[in-house]
Formats: sequence, structure tokens, C-alpha cells
Amino acid sequence: MSAPLSEHPGLAQRAAVMLCTPHTMLPLNADEAACVVAQMVLVHYPPRATVLREGDNLRANYLLLLLEGDVAVDTLGDPPSAAVEIGVIGAGSIIGEMALLDGAPRSATCTAVSPVQAAGLSRLGLERLIAEHPQVAVKLLIGLASRIAERLRALGDQLRLYSQLAASLQAELERLRAGQA
Repeated sequence: MSAPLSEHPGLAQRAAVMLCTPHTMLPLNADEAACVVAQMVLVHYPPRATVLREGDNLRANYLLLLLEGDVAVDTLGDPPSAAVEIGVIGAGSIIGEMALLDGAPRSATCTAVSPVQAAGLSRLGLERLIAEHPQVAVKLLIGLASRIAERLRALGDQLRLYSQLAASLQAELERLRAGQA
């Protein structure tokens, strides 16, 4: 079940502080973070619960700010039963921001490793923030876009590394084949 985060002042304060830390990459001050928190709801997940499911497009209209607990992030492999672990993240991390922005299916599965409390911002909450505090909403959206851009750059770096590795392996295979001929 979810309840307005504002009904839990201690957790609301924690969320506001987390939204202002450099770790989140959101360019918000304390007052702006409080405006965002006013639109959030508190959600709980027990250990091993699926927090977000890759490919889910029915409930892909919110993001979560992890307040407590750890979440494992993975993506389906080939075959789908061979999940590729991306990592484990904890308090202060934001997940689900891409789906909040574009409503597309989730790009990864997130599973609670421990009991998790999170603050959720839905598309409706974002729309209210845009209507009531447009400057705060713009700063939030710029911050979310920056986070996504950073991840895309990191992915580009990984792809370059994989490409170099594949080229090196191909060269080694060709060398071994030439030695057998």
C-alpha cells in the first residue's frame, strides 16, 4: 500500500535531503526538494519482492527514490532465464526515471534484497509539480535527463571496451587458425 510521503515527516525530510545530494545529480535546493517530496508517496517492499519488472508497461509511470534497503538490478539475458546482474543499489538511489519520462516498458528488473522503503513519484505527481511549481519541475527534469545521459555515456564506454575485446579475440582466433594451416 502507499500513502502520501508527507504523512511520514521523518521519511519526508530524509527524502528531501537525499534529493539535494550530489549523488542524485538533481540540481535542487531544500525548498525545491520539499516541493517534489510533496508529490511523492511512501511504498514498502519485503525482501525478494519485485520492485520493477523489465518489460512491464502497465505500471511504468513512476520513479522511486530508495529511502531504506537495497535493491538488485538486473536485465534479461539470452536465454531470458540468464539474467545479467547490473549491480546492487541502496538508499539515495533513484530507479525508474526513464519510464516516468516516456512511459515505455521498464528496461531492467529491480528486486528487493532487504526490506525497502521508497518514495514514489508518479506521472500524475510530476504533472501536478509542473502545474504548481514549473521551475522546480524543470530543474527536476533536467536532473533526471542528466542522470540518463551519464548512464548512456557509461554504456558507450562499455561498448567501446567490448568492441576492443571482440577485435582482440578475433585477431587471436585468426592467428591460431593461421598457425594450424
